Amino acid sequence: MIRIFFVDNMVDVLARYDHTKYYYLGGQSEFIMSNHWYSFNQAFGGAGFILSYPLAKAMSKYIESCLRRYPFLRSADQITMVCISDVGVILTPLKGSHQIDLRGDISGLLSSHPKAPLMSLHHLDATESIFPSIERRQSVRHLMKAANLDQSRMLQQVICYNRPSNWSFSISWGYSVHIYENILPRSHLQLPIETFQPWGVTPKDPPYYMLNTRWRTNDSCEAPHVFFMKNVEKTRDMKSLLHIRDHHLENCCLVHIVVTILLIISPRLKSTLQEGNE
Repeated sequence: MIRIFFVDNMVDVLARYDHTKYYYLGGQSEFIMSNHWYSFNQAFGGAGFILSYPLAKAMSKYIESCLRRYPFLRSADQITMVCISDVGVILTPLKGSHQIDLRGDISGLLSSHPKAPLMSLHHLDATESIFPSIERRQSVRHLMKAANLDQSRMLQQVICYNRPSNWSFSISWGYSVHIYENILPRSHLQLPIETFQPWGVTPKDPPYYMLNTRWRTNDSCEAPHVFFMKNVEKTRDMKSLLHIRDHHLENCCLVHIVVTILLIISPRLKSTLQEGNE
């Protein structure tokens, strides 16, 4: 099982909440049927769920009686949710916690991450390698190169335009760049491309996911030219420099593009713990 927790981001997110109050925080499944089978009010353990100290303390007093009250439940995540609900607490969803109840190529999801700090990625052993041409476990280490440099920016989407060229850029920091040979609205580019498949048995008709998606296309004049991170480094002026390499670049029928490498320069939002120890 391959699962990543981005601890620095978790600490930053949790600091926003009052630690003296009851909180049950976590991520839901991306697959709509997983939430239907268990609960739309449940945090999934693979993505990670978090209880505030007062809630955990209250739970400890009666957890055994709660387990006896619900002997028919078989999922630890569901039992936890039900027992917490009996205390009067509901789930506070965290958009950066990802169960990844998806199959196949999840690059579409990772390239259009919601505006929230990345906190976890689960089930990476059940998907294709997140970087093409790199072995699955090695691709996870490759992603962590960027996380170790500036975790707070990980997968944060930035959309910009080059109007003289009529190009749109969608940048997922530390992961990918999409170039479109057209000016497309941000509301469109913020939707993940459905490169992935559902986790399990699907209903006959959509929706299949807990998020809006857009269809992928084979038209090279409409599909993005996709680049993936090659390397990341720290500059002398404390900026992050991303080297992005081409993965699959086909010339559009109308415009001839010759792009082999992109450099993404960004100010660092937060120093890593490693630097603090140097």
